[in-house]
Amino acid sequence: MRLKASPPPPTAKAANGISPATSSPAQSNPPRITFFFDIDNCLYPRSKAVYSLMQELIDAYFQTHLSLSPADAESLHKKYYTEYGLAIEGLVRHHKVDALEYNRLVDDALPLDGIIEEDKELRRLLEDLDTSKVRPWLLTNAHVTHGMRVVQLLGLDGIFEGITYCDYAQERLLCKPHAEMFEKAETEAGVSGVQECYFVDDSALNCKAAQERGWTTVHKIEPEDSEPKAKPAKYCVRHLSELRELFPQFFKSTGSSGD
Repeated sequence: MRLKASPPPPTAKAANGISPATSSPAQSNPPRITFFFDIDNCLYPRSKAVYSLMQELIDAYFQTHLSLSPADAESLHKKYYTEYGLAIEGLVRHHKVDALEYNRLVDDALPLDGIIEEDKELRRLLEDLDTSKVRPWLLTNAHVTHGMRVVQLLGLDGIFEGITYCDYAQERLLCKPHAEMFEKAETEAGVSGVQECYFVDDSALNCKAAQERGWTTVHKIEPEDSEPKAKPAKYCVRHLSELRELFPQFFKSTGSSGD
């Protein structure tokens, strides 16, 4: 069964030129593979502290809208994140929260200007992808407005062919690491099999789920991190530039017609 993704608000589409997935999937062109990129803490380093800022806003939302103490808000936030992969899913399921209002007060309220900056080196790396062999695609648990905002601030307009996101406008929220989210990504990107799917994410849980599904998966960790003892993915990198070394056949500067 093909899952449909609701088109985002027009302002989101205009933000950086990405055409978010709609009910009509992209046409597959074997042997072209799809390389799925996570966004937060993957396209930019954890040192930007966006995650910490987001946690503060989420905890504040729990306190304000559920009338909880700071300790109880933090505890329930962690519980929902652990159980569902996203705090907002627990809020929607158990408290009938308006997910789009939550997005406005949390993700879209993040003061990203001046924190996330244009990354010319990353753009050069991604522009070097041979798009006759690779379809660059975004796969995020954020809503489309946040995802596109980050991509725009990084200066990556026009790099990605599409985005699969957690659609906060839907009654049921789909997110990584649940299998249905990966199925949704496959459908929207127009892939014909898991062997065509490559994926990089900073979340070990997401990498493990994708790897078990049959995707070729790369766990992105920070330079100061130790590799986890239980490897969640086939590959591990500390910088996205290492993707060129792992998969030289997918880059114009290192690939060859014999690959």
